[in-house]
Amino acid sequence: MSECLYEKVEPGIALITFNRPERLNAWTGRMGEEYFSHIDTAVADPSVRVIVVTGAGKGYCAGADMGTLQAIPSGEAAKKPAREEKSIVEGRTQDEITRIPKPVISVVNGAAAGLGLVQSLMCDIRFAAESAKFTVAFSKRGLIGEYGISWALPRLVGQANAMDLMFSSRVIKAPEALAMGMVNKVLPDDQLMEFAMAYASDLAMNVSPSSIAVMKRQIYADYGNDVSRSTTEALRLMQESFTRPDFKEGVQSFLQKRQAEFPPVNPNI
Repeated sequence: MSECLYEKVEPGIALITFNRPERLNAWTGRMGEEYFSHIDTAVADPSVRVIVVTGAGKGYCAGADMGTLQAIPSGEAAKKPAREEKSIVEGRTQDEITRIPKPVISVVNGAAAGLGLVQSLMCDIRFAAESAKFTVAFSKRGLIGEYGISWALPRLVGQANAMDLMFSSRVIKAPEALAMGMVNKVLPDDQLMEFAMAYASDLAMNVSPSSIAVMKRQIYADYGNDVSRSTTEALRLMQESFTRPDFKEGVQSFLQKRQAEFPPVNPNI
């Protein structure tokens, strides 16, 4: 059985579901391979405009599978198939999601811990169930801030909160995560997916994919820029946007009071 499911949902949504519910969707090498393969499929498909990621059952992703972690000190990890070891030290990394041109929405339906939390933080938008819980976990396993969490977490919750969460590895509930800025919205458990899919559908149907791709790149790149450089680059990008069919369609659809019909994301932007 697949450890990570892929489904196309109209209009223009790819739904990726972590599928080890009996283990709270703990991350394995196989899951990692399937997840990034599905990401590649969604990015390559021009009909997909938004990617939604969630977990099956009661968990989102409880972090790296404990069996894999237990094998490391004993040297057993070296005996596992390469794909198992890669999920810990060599495989494709979660920061890759920040560089793809399509928006990725993390729908946190349950526990998100360790690597599972990092995966969610690297997505562009996060919606959480009221029952969801979050923990960095690494310090209580004798580990460090892995997989780029020391880059992502402070940018969302601020340095003081990041220090607290990373040092203590304490568990926080969804309302506290919302107050910190870790998630965009918290919803009743039975309303979570409906809200998330409606949000994704609005992006897919009413927003220019090329505009999203450029703005996503701007937001991540401008973390390291000063305001003058960001403004100068924005002026250049604005001039480019005037030459795209998306601009003409956006103006015409507004004037004609109709729904816009934007083309797929331009791979050359």
